[in-house]
Amino acid sequence: MTRTDAATEGNEAAALLEYTRTLVDPHLRAAIASLPGSIRRVAMYHFGWEHADGSPASGGAGKAIRPALVLAAARALGGDPEQAVRAAVAVELVHNFTLLHDDVIDEDHTRRHRATAWTVFGVPDAVIAGDAILALAQRLLAEDGGAVSQLAAARLSTCVIELCAGQQADCAFEERDPEQVTLDECLTMATAKTGALLGCACALGALYAGADERAVGAMDGFGREAGLAFQLIDDLIGIWGDQARTGKPVGADLSAHKKSLPVVAALTAGGPAAAELAGLYRGSMSTRAEVGRAAEAVDRAGGRDWAQSCAADRMARAVHHLSRAVPDLSAAGDLLALAEFVTRRTY
Repeated sequence: MTRTDAATEGNEAAALLEYTRTLVDPHLRAAIASLPGSIRRVAMYHFGWEHADGSPASGGAGKAIRPALVLAAARALGGDPEQAVRAAVAVELVHNFTLLHDDVIDEDHTRRHRATAWTVFGVPDAVIAGDAILALAQRLLAEDGGAVSQLAAARLSTCVIELCAGQQADCAFEERDPEQVTLDECLTMATAKTGALLGCACALGALYAGADERAVGAMDGFGREAGLAFQLIDDLIGIWGDQARTGKPVGADLSAHKKSLPVVAALTAGGPAAAELAGLYRGSMSTRAEVGRAAEAVDRAGGRDWAQSCAADRMARAVHHLSRAVPDLSAAGDLLALAEFVTRRTY
């Protein structure tokens, strides 16, 4: 791909995300506005629409990748994206439920370039707001009525259970010795924690387009593989990301001892660099120098190269799944542009 081609795809994806925000945001705001006052206040802050004191804010509510996938999947299969808006909003609500809870679990202090909700309102209010947002997502689908709505609600519920299993596995890894977590386990965890929701987003778009079970399953497969590629790039950003872009300190995942995919790939590679990394992970890794040494060890052990190669492989698998649902890939241009956008992010 030439630089011009990449720029064109990036512009196309940016336009799709802007279109999604225009279509989805009014419904998303209306849904959040229906929450009880104290919960609504936390949610409005989390989405970037209000400051902690309740005054209006102009912060962004995220990139809208997941709702964009819902709409793009519906369009790729000949459906009307506007008929899938409720599903798109529901997926975005589930995503933000996970963010609120993840920030508490990981004790992250920054999200979208400002303080996380739990650091502002406390752990109980942040957790409860996340719970309410999850229930709101299910209510949106239930109120839609019809057979498609029931199928969509069931699929979303199954996805949330898988998300929770992935999060639990991720937490459990932190308690295990650095050299005892396998790469297969880590890939399974990442597929559940990230791939499942992107797969669900694509599957919901297919459902609302009236697609058959085979096409819905293929769309789910596309989203899952693209989601794993997304997570691989996200893990690289978590180690080498530019703080000005990410809003988080450089090496945040390393200082938190997260056993992300590049880290586990490096730990299981063997050799001096892997041994050095394991030793650092058994310590406090509290200084910038230690975090820097860990990042270098991941690189020398091959973790960075492996993650980049694996991301490319997963995207190839994603396109294979997509071709089963949409044989003429020219009809799935929006989906491909979004997938390229999330896997070609720079760090």
